[in-house]
Amino acid sequence: MPPLLCARRLSFSYRDRQVLADVSFTLKKGEVLGLVGPNGSGKTTLLRCLDRILDPEGDLLLDGRDLSAVSRTEIARTIAYVPQSNGVPGSATVFETVLMGRRPHLRWSVSEEDKRKVSEALSLLDIGDFASRRVDRLSGGERQRVLIARAFAQDAQVLLLDEPTSALDMRNQIEVMALLARLAEEHGIAVVAAIHDLNLAARFCHKIMMLKEGRVIGEGAPSSILTGEMMRAAYGIEAAVKDEMGVPYVVPLRPSDDGEVA
Repeated sequence: MPPLLCARRLSFSYRDRQVLADVSFTLKKGEVLGLVGPNGSGKTTLLRCLDRILDPEGDLLLDGRDLSAVSRTEIARTIAYVPQSNGVPGSATVFETVLMGRRPHLRWSVSEEDKRKVSEALSLLDIGDFASRRVDRLSGGERQRVLIARAFAQDAQVLLLDEPTSALDMRNQIEVMALLARLAEEHGIAVVAAIHDLNLAARFCHKIMMLKEGRVIGEGAPSSILTGEMMRAAYGIEAAVKDEMGVPYVVPLRPSDDGEVA
């Protein structure tokens, strides 16, 4: 299967400070890519470049099409981005929030097709029972489902998420990541998620990309990236990496002897 999303040597600088350098990868339909690395490693910047919120150097292709020649509206029809701060008015209902995902497709008014897509997303995310409830009255896990439903209603081929499990308890973290993996598999969506929890990334991502200071220092299957050597290189820590039913499990032990990130 040819790649759906292809990034070639993406680089980005804020004025004279380079924050992303020569990032390349490919992603097929149905795959989940986890972006990991220490704070400030460039994960959010990369997501914003993939959504073309930022204009990076390099090439970004979706289904073979160069996104630099595509309008903002067209990009919004094919790529959905769920940032850490959701920007949803607290007074908005769940239905109204998910309907926002249809904005790139709206014409003069909300169509029956738009309503059908919203209802489909609500059902898929199992939040149809509180479609009329205000978003600010939901739990953290429910709110995250609403934001993912909004992105799904957008009908995008690529779903980008910045820390989708932050501030959630363990059960909701697992449920959200399992949901993303299911959306990718059943609907052929390519998912890119920035994740701090390495063990969640190992469990639910097909591939992991390790970033450090804006550069890729490793990319591949979780078992090839989540190693003791990589923990020293990226985080400056000693860690035990165990095998749990074929999935690597990282146990942080202590800072590396030199106290510096390699």
